[in-house]
Amino acid sequence: MTTPESTSRPGEALSPAAEVKTAVAGFVTEFKSFRDGIETRLKQQESRLTMLDRKTTLGQRPALATEADAAAPHLKAFGAYLRSGDDDGLRGLVLEGKAMSTAMAADGGYLVDPKTSETVQNVLYSSASLRQVANVVQVEATSYDVLVDTTDIGSGWVSETGSVSESTTSVFDRISIPLYELSALPKASQRLLDDAAFDMEGWLAARIADKFARSEASAFVSGNGTDKPTGFLTKTKVANASWDWDELGYIATGSDGAFDPNDPADAIVDLVYALGARYRANGTFVMNSKTAGAVRKLKDGDGRFLWSDGLAAGEPARLMGYPVLVAEDMPDIASGSFSIAFGDFRAGYTVAERPDLRVLRDPFSAKPHVLFYATKRVGGDVTDFAAIKLLKFGVS
Repeated sequence: MTTPESTSRPGEALSPAAEVKTAVAGFVTEFKSFRDGIETRLKQQESRLTMLDRKTTLGQRPALATEADAAAPHLKAFGAYLRSGDDDGLRGLVLEGKAMSTAMAADGGYLVDPKTSETVQNVLYSSASLRQVANVVQVEATSYDVLVDTTDIGSGWVSETGSVSESTTSVFDRISIPLYELSALPKASQRLLDDAAFDMEGWLAARIADKFARSEASAFVSGNGTDKPTGFLTKTKVANASWDWDELGYIATGSDGAFDPNDPADAIVDLVYALGARYRANGTFVMNSKTAGAVRKLKDGDGRFLWSDGLAAGEPARLMGYPVLVAEDMPDIASGSFSIAFGDFRAGYTVAERPDLRVLRDPFSAKPHVLFYATKRVGGDVTDFAAIKLLKFGVS
């Protein structure tokens, strides 16, 4: 049964309800057709993109390999030299638009590739060495000179018509830091070098860095200056009240080989304030682990520990608010020992080094092993005697 709203005679106009139904039905039909068309075109486009991606990937594989090889030519050539002694890749190598004519050192050996060299430097800086807090400079010469003005210019108050006295002549102290050769001689069997799974570059960098770091750390503290850097503890030491240039001033604990039993913390306080205010703001304590263990137990007059651990990861411990560098090459507490240093080491001690690192491959001297003779040049010395103070475990 039909209603007047759903049917109409020829020539008669549709009712409003019928017009709406017809319009909606047409819209739905057209929308379905449009949606189907879109889905068809999307599938076709996806299919074309997939085929294009496969062709592009296959076509680019050789180019990508070429780009990777071109990005690190020295690394690849240096690796071949370490494993087999093949130095053809290093001879005439072009890096950053310059011929690597300096790849071979005058005394033999090849410059280490930048990545390995960076690895060694990172380990040197991360080890517990004075290098972490000292002034480190890179030079191309065989020595590094520092000029220090050890006097002050004259000054004074004068009236408008008064005379001005002549200023004192400045006196400069030239401190020359020679660069000495630091070497390491790791070795590996040829069979191990022939193993492609062996990370030759990483192994070599780790061995060299470990040897260099230990040798440097010891020399910066106690080196005698003969074929090695001059350590700050080898300088002339005097009681701080009698301090003069070219000497390091010290504070005594008041007890032989120990802190004072009655007021042990007083020596640490006196040491801090023996350093001038201009240096004290950047002061750092230097001591070894055994000494640090003894200092951790010290308390002030109110029963508070002088030592506080870092609040964040990687932050150094602090003693009276100043950072502590735990350097194992500092001497243990003993009779008359200088086991604690405090100062602005960035001003007081300078490490000079050449930026290059050389490696010479020797497959003959230790058969069936291959020796790798690695060398670098480094020096160090005190450059400001006012910037470092020492704590002597003695009566005076």
